[in-house]
Amino acid sequence: MSRIDELIQELCPDGVTFVTIGEAATVTAGATPSKSVASYWTNGTIPWLSSGEVNKGTIHEADTFITKEGYDSCSTRMVPARAVVIALAGQGKTRGMVARTRLECCTNQSLASIVPDSDELDSDFLFYYLKTQYSRLRDVSSGDGTRGGLNLAMIRAYRIPVPPLEVQCEIVRVLDKFTQLEAELEARRTQYEHYRTEFLTFGDDVPRRPLREVATIGTGSHDTKDATPDGEFIFYARGREPLRLDSYDFDEQAIITAGDGVGVGKVFHFADGKYALHQRAYRVVPGKQIDSRFIYHYLVSDFSRYLERTSVHASVTSLRRPMFLKYPVPVPPRAEQERIVATLDKLDALVNDISIGLPGELVARRKQYEHYRDRLLTFKELPA
Repeated sequence: MSRIDELIQELCPDGVTFVTIGEAATVTAGATPSKSVASYWTNGTIPWLSSGEVNKGTIHEADTFITKEGYDSCSTRMVPARAVVIALAGQGKTRGMVARTRLECCTNQSLASIVPDSDELDSDFLFYYLKTQYSRLRDVSSGDGTRGGLNLAMIRAYRIPVPPLEVQCEIVRVLDKFTQLEAELEARRTQYEHYRTEFLTFGDDVPRRPLREVATIGTGSHDTKDATPDGEFIFYARGREPLRLDSYDFDEQAIITAGDGVGVGKVFHFADGKYALHQRAYRVVPGKQIDSRFIYHYLVSDFSRYLERTSVHASVTSLRRPMFLKYPVPVPPRAEQERIVATLDKLDALVNDISIGLPGELVARRKQYEHYRDRLLTFKELPA
């Protein structure tokens, strides 16, 4: 039995109290000083949040600041640190998203701030609970699915569970740990991308050659309907995740990408051994003069930018063989290729290999995280 189960069994075996947010917290909205008055914004020192900042999840600093004059000019108000903010409106998926603050700040009118009235409701617990309610919050919004909006009355009327504080804190502890691990992994991924770009940027002293001169480019012959769930061989199709097939087409090292569909020009796989290939997927098989892993890392780093540079359209929805044939690749000395590959392979494993390090720990903790998260949805309400 997990610690959370033990606490529930001990402290609230028959259920927990449900209340409306308005009964347990103060809910307010902010405002926006006039954008036409420069003195409201120039050299501002008061943190001011807009709805887009809910994407941060945990807000440690604001993107925008207003002056005391700007603050006094409108009805926005200061909100203490450790509040919960929820987007009442916003573009696309923003409406209904929540964040928690770690700074004293004010907000615009598209954010509602929720500040618990007592220590019986932990603001971080409320943040995690409302994250699980995203779809339901959007459902109660006024209007249709794209132009609707939440308002303060809806937020105040929304019902939430209030388990004993020990239970709330234990849930927050576990979810915070997982969130921290995800943030650390994301930071490592950003660092890896920085180093990958740095290692794969070459000067004029390194010759460039069209990909057709250093590799063979081809396609497969299968269709997605050919896939078999328990097939013996990897089947690279057009999605991000490979399928399975009972037969194989090639036995080699190759770089694989979809010719169209999800992640076109951005998602690459490295094949090493026997595999089958979709008729609208491409295989790039490097020749002897260039390292297969070097080409893989370079394609991951540069190919989507190459498409942006050479395409006449805003986005590329499908690839054609000439795009690969003309693609210029640097060809440094083989020893330099191998040095770069050794470094990038090591960094790649640190951020993507689920059998080691941080990715492995995240996989191990995911079930625990999902269990605790789901407990936020399944509290039994005490009978009235």
